[in-house]
Amino acid sequence: MKHPYLNDDHEIFRQSLRKFLEKEAYPFYEQWEEKRMIPRSFWKKMGEQGFLCPDIDEKYGGSAVDWGFSVVINEELERVGSGLVGIGLHSDIVIPYITSYGTDEQKRRWLPKCVTGDIITAIAMTEPGTGSDLANIKTTAKLEGDCYIVNGQKTFITNGIQSDLILVAVKTNPHAVPKHKGVSLLLIERDTPGFSRGRKLNKVGLHSQDTAELIFEDCRVPKNNLLGEEGKGFLYLMEKLQQERLLVAIGAQTAAEVMLKTTIDYVKSREAFGKRVSQFQNTQFKIVEMATEIEMGRAFLDQLIAEHMEGRNVVTKVSMAKWKLTDIAKRVASECMQLHGGYGYMEEYEIARRFRDIQVSSIYAGTNEIMKTIIAKNLGL
Repeated sequence: MKHPYLNDDHEIFRQSLRKFLEKEAYPFYEQWEEKRMIPRSFWKKMGEQGFLCPDIDEKYGGSAVDWGFSVVINEELERVGSGLVGIGLHSDIVIPYITSYGTDEQKRRWLPKCVTGDIITAIAMTEPGTGSDLANIKTTAKLEGDCYIVNGQKTFITNGIQSDLILVAVKTNPHAVPKHKGVSLLLIERDTPGFSRGRKLNKVGLHSQDTAELIFEDCRVPKNNLLGEEGKGFLYLMEKLQQERLLVAIGAQTAAEVMLKTTIDYVKSREAFGKRVSQFQNTQFKIVEMATEIEMGRAFLDQLIAEHMEGRNVVTKVSMAKWKLTDIAKRVASECMQLHGGYGYMEEYEIARRFRDIQVSSIYAGTNEIMKTIIAKNLGL
């Protein structure tokens, strides 16, 4: 299918990226999974080739291209493996906060190194007792002189171990009414006094993606590390969650397409009862059902990406895509594993990893249940 928002330049870029990944990622990905980490050297190579933060303005080291290039990057990284999700988070979730709300000084200080891979970013919203309910976060930041004193804990933080710059949601006014008006965003650097990392979390899937707990104990953060205005953090988060959830939908759609192709190849080569597994009617029906849902999902997603790139407000459709496409991908993973038979349960087959990795897509970036409440509200229910 030809994507309506891509042109020949994007496709040339895709081929260049794919060649790069065939050399630098595919041969090593299982090793990264075993070591539970994407090496910083890979981040650096991505930066050297212009595959990080491509839409950043040229004066800050970027290429100032349209977001279609980011879509291509995220699709191709997902084809390698879902554990590379931290790269998309860096380029297309964290960095847009800085480009939209940061001062020129902040942009000049951090963005060029984000483009080269010298700085890896993370975003810290979730807390041990607070997930999707961001207005009720407990991490506090009290202004004392030229510093905010930050106390609290964050968990499930993507890039949590390797990150050098973390965008942290804090409460600068715990008594604000309504509560969300007390939320602000601080950029906290790696060696900031009072900041430490807890354990690297042992997850069901996404093994090569480092996820960690972050701890702030009287952490002294310079006042000029405040992003945007104090008390507007919640609004900034709501504005940027549209693109974050769209990225999850892109990853889920791409994963479903990969799983289907892998399974079609497998059932064509595998024999049972004297004929190929692909010749059984049950197999054909299952494949047809999945192929149809995936094709319909791609059509909806492509139109949604085009509207997002035009700057339209597509919060309702993004919420629909996030829950529906991740739901489809989870079902595709289960059906594809079943069609692999016993081999699908073996670690040497890619479908086993894909089955593990896709499960979290319905949880992070706002659970699918939260997506449905957003859709219901926007429908006037």
